[in-house]
Amino acid sequence: MEGLRLLRTEHLPHIWCAGCGHGIVLGAVVRAMLRAGVDPDRTVVVSGIGCSSRAVGYLNMDTLHTTHGRALAFATGIKLARPDLRVVVLAGDGDLAAIGGNHLIHAARRNMGITCVCFNNGIYGMTSGQYSPLTPAGFRTATAPHGHLERDFDLCRLVQAAGATYVARSTTYHVHQTIEYVTRALGHDGFSFVEVLSQCPTYFGRRNRMADPVRMLEWFRERAVTVTQAGRMKPEELAGRVLIGELHRTEDVPEYTRSYRELIARLSGEGDRHER
Repeated sequence: MEGLRLLRTEHLPHIWCAGCGHGIVLGAVVRAMLRAGVDPDRTVVVSGIGCSSRAVGYLNMDTLHTTHGRALAFATGIKLARPDLRVVVLAGDGDLAAIGGNHLIHAARRNMGITCVCFNNGIYGMTSGQYSPLTPAGFRTATAPHGHLERDFDLCRLVQAAGATYVARSTTYHVHQTIEYVTRALGHDGFSFVEVLSQCPTYFGRRNRMADPVRMLEWFRERAVTVTQAGRMKPEELAGRVLIGELHRTEDVPEYTRSYRELIARLSGEGDRHER
């Protein structure tokens, strides 16, 4: 019940489809915020456009519902202007991996002090189920009725390679792990990224014989393999599986806005010396 103070309860019940996993992800984010001691008066949460982006409307703190793919661009501006604030981005796979892909890799490369949670339902649900860059190959969508031909991104590997200093992945089946990873991400000094696989029984599941949301949760359980388990498996055994867990963490890269402020302070000091 404590988490209710972080929610705009007057906007509930939510508008997501029955069985959608996004409410589970939002619940995990709220619980993680409580664990991390997040001050709602000093927190800004930013979203783009899509099913996941409705999440910010239910949070009782400063929130921005921005343009498609640009959540991280807005969040970067906020963090640069007010580095004292905690900045969180809640966005979907289409938002982050397609139109917003460049913002994602550069936020990771700079090591911006932003926590980014990706609601990955593997589809553009708001517009009736077109495939996204994270739709698994071979699965059917509204725009791939005979099976998706493209390989999907491994978004966690992408952001790690780009420079993110905290990377984790979970699913809506693994709720406790999701809460734990988001908590750690909120406490991280630098760009932290948590991908959460979220079920869309309405537009993804029904085209792939998983219209029942429980069946989709079971599918996540069957596909997921932890980092420890993966270490004991052969490459052929890992085919088609999803690696979950804390995938990368490092503390030896300076957070960008702190470096930026240090540069301003140094140059200001040099200016003072020239004036003297």
